[in-house]
Amino acid sequence: MRPRGAASAAGRRVACLAAALLACSGDPAAPEPGEAQEAAEPAPEFTLPDLAGNPVRLSDFRGRTVLIDFWATWCIPCEIQVPALNEFWRDHRDGGEVVVLGVAVDVDGAEVVAPWIEERGVEYPILLGDDSLRMDYGLPGIPALVVVAPDGTIRETHVGLIEREELDEIVSGASPGATST
Repeated sequence: MRPRGAASAAGRRVACLAAALLACSGDPAAPEPGEAQEAAEPAPEFTLPDLAGNPVRLSDFRGRTVLIDFWATWCIPCEIQVPALNEFWRDHRDGGEVVVLGVAVDVDGAEVVAPWIEERGVEYPILLGDDSLRMDYGLPGIPALVVVAPDGTIRETHVGLIEREELDEIVSGASPGATST
């Protein structure tokens, strides 16, 4: 049995989450949060620095499925999504067929991103990007995920929070030998 105040506290958290998610969206005409978008166009190429300043190119991962997570330190839903992405990364990093890249769009760069990553225990690689790259991918807000198939095309985009099970489903559709739905 749940304590009396737990239901109202949970309701307040859901309301705060919904408000925060709307605040993170940049376009009122954008797809609803959580709505997946199918696409089959080439992924825009990029070269971004990681937190150590080393350049990372999307093309370096050709032949593998790449999950790109666009996020910011000020975005509450982005923070909520970290555990699912960490778990997904832990389960896939050793196989070598799937890569997770977090792209921080914070304007202050590593100065704010590095401590945030440390405090929240983010395990997957983080790159320093900006909103123009997010817009190049056609993403109206954050959090947003892009699944790039091994051939370099965008397999799927997803705006809003995503569950671990959904990550497995959309990435399995982009992996070599998988059938598309």
